[in-house]
Amino acid sequence: MPLKFPVARWPRTCVEVMIPPTSATPRPLKMNEQERTELEAAAFRRLVQHLRSRPDAQNIDLMNLAGFCRNCLSKWYKAAADDLDIEVSLDEAREEVYGMPYAEWKKRYQKDATPEQQAAFDKGQKT
Repeated sequence: MPLKFPVARWPRTCVEVMIPPTSATPRPLKMNEQERTELEAAAFRRLVQHLRSRPDAQNIDLMNLAGFCRNCLSKWYKAAADDLDIEVSLDEAREEVYGMPYAEWKKRYQKDATPEQQAAFDKGQKT
């Protein structure tokens, strides 16, 4: 199912929306719980759409740089469904994140990890 929101409104790169670092404590946003949920859901959908559009960004690179990958998002999606007593299998959660069955995505896009990628991953798992 395609995501439905006005893509043209979104910046082209993350750099365009970066906020300069500050030592100030962020102010809580003034919104109700429904608004917060809608904003968080929209941000999640945008992240998923971005990852779907970048199959060249390998999961191992995401893990090495950010500590999470598409599989992590899939597991978090499944865990959230479980918390809400919504029946979603891990395969269904993966398909939501990958935009296709996981096996198909792996066949089309996943590359073997280089020794350097694997070493960085292994090092990160030890910390």
